[in-house]
Amino acid sequence: MSTVFSKIVNGEIPCYKIAEDENFLAFLDINPIAKGHTLVIPKKEIDYIFDIEDDMYQEFFLFAKKVAASLKKCIQCERIGMAVVGLEVPHAHIHLIPIKSIYDIDFSKPKLKLSNEEFGLIAERISSKVVL
Repeated sequence: MSTVFSKIVNGEIPCYKIAEDENFLAFLDINPIAKGHTLVIPKKEIDYIFDIEDDMYQEFFLFAKKVAASLKKCIQCERIGMAVVGLEVPHAHIHLIPIKSIYDIDFSKPKLKLSNEEFGLIAERISSKVVL
């Protein structure tokens, strides 16, 4: 089975790419709860985050840490919050969300409506700060 995230990895579905290496990809969530809301995924399709092999798991979180650092430089926020839910798409992923309070990570909040141009500008600004 091919998930929506695998289709993004394979270039079948476009995304607003933030960072990429041989094993991982970070891109803007198209239904964000905050400007800069980013998803980080392993390119290998693995359903459950805790099924990732130990070495890859460490690399995954180190990759996410670098993406979070670039987000913090570009989006005004107190911190970059992290959420792993694991139910909505059967492909392991980390949500990186710029926050000012604990209540900013609430997936029941209305999603932001951003134009393609806004998404593109945000992605460009963040990706220009990523150091892998």
